[in-house]
Amino acid sequence: MQSTGIVVLEGDQTGQELLEEALRVLAPDVVGFELGFRHFDLSLEHRRATNNQVVHDAAAAIVQEGLGLKAATITPEDAGDVGTPNRILREEIGGHVIVRTGRRIPGVIPLGGTHAPITVVRMAVGDAYGAKEWREGEGANEVAFRTARIERRVCTAVSEFAFRQAERTNAKVFGGPKYTVSPVYEGMLKEEMDAAAARHPDVEYEPQLIDATFALLITTGGEPLVIPALNRDGDILSDLVLPLFGSIAGSESLVVAVNADYSPRAIMAEAAHGTAPGLAGKNVANPLAMILAEASLLSHMNSEEARNAGRAIREACLESVSAGTRTVDLGGHSSTSEFTDAVIERVRAKLEAWAALGDV
Repeated sequence: MQSTGIVVLEGDQTGQELLEEALRVLAPDVVGFELGFRHFDLSLEHRRATNNQVVHDAAAAIVQEGLGLKAATITPEDAGDVGTPNRILREEIGGHVIVRTGRRIPGVIPLGGTHAPITVVRMAVGDAYGAKEWREGEGANEVAFRTARIERRVCTAVSEFAFRQAERTNAKVFGGPKYTVSPVYEGMLKEEMDAAAARHPDVEYEPQLIDATFALLITTGGEPLVIPALNRDGDILSDLVLPLFGSIAGSESLVVAVNADYSPRAIMAEAAHGTAPGLAGKNVANPLAMILAEASLLSHMNSEEARNAGRAIREACLESVSAGTRTVDLGGHSSTSEFTDAVIERVRAKLEAWAALGDV
């Protein structure tokens, strides 16, 4: 992607605190080059004050710049309130795919022997979310209805992205929808998965029904997997896959809009966790996922120095954990800022060493 600018979507509570820590890692004296930032205040207070206009403005900026970094935000419980900004952002940037990867964190014991990365590639729009719902009748005879929809272009985007991700990571495309029970609706995704498999014959492909996918994930831990999924299935799968690695702290989340050739057109990255209000102001929350989110954006830039910086940040994060610099949630004693300081020190050292060796 040509962009050298990132749209920064500010948030609430620890979401904002971790965003500020992550941005320290992108300072010019750390990564070695200047990045442009456009800031939008998506805190609950400001979303209410603007009646969500700030969310629409932020989405338009991401479309223009191509890259967005979002802090966690509060979703109010009142149905008449401003709601979550995520739906607006996903729809208005034209998001097709949500990508979440579970990975090993050094020193954290995974569940069930899981150690190879597992990526869930799900629809960003449609399916159960945004479906029309209504009820008819009364008492014991009351019936609830829901009309959900999926689009073939989104099924194609999910499938193609999954196979390209598998190519990049030497993974197997695994799983799928319950197409035997729902051949017309869920079968559309299976058809596009099969078509993508034909376009990528070198990628190992093992389609499974969604219930079998859940069951087999508990016992399959030895190889990297990429799982294409419907919107709701993928949401639930993510909630299973990420904790399999013992913590969701090492998992970023990407919303991806694609071009006609299925290359990324716009990407919004964020941590997979929420605002953690109980940790706000204590300098103890873990910034790892937020820092990995920004590293993923750098890796999609059409700039070798940006991609090198993204690699350095990813390696520095995991090496810092491995060396014992861990926040409380990972069994350590480091503060939020101390972890970030350790990452910054390692990023600088890596980039300097690579430059001296002629590797960057």
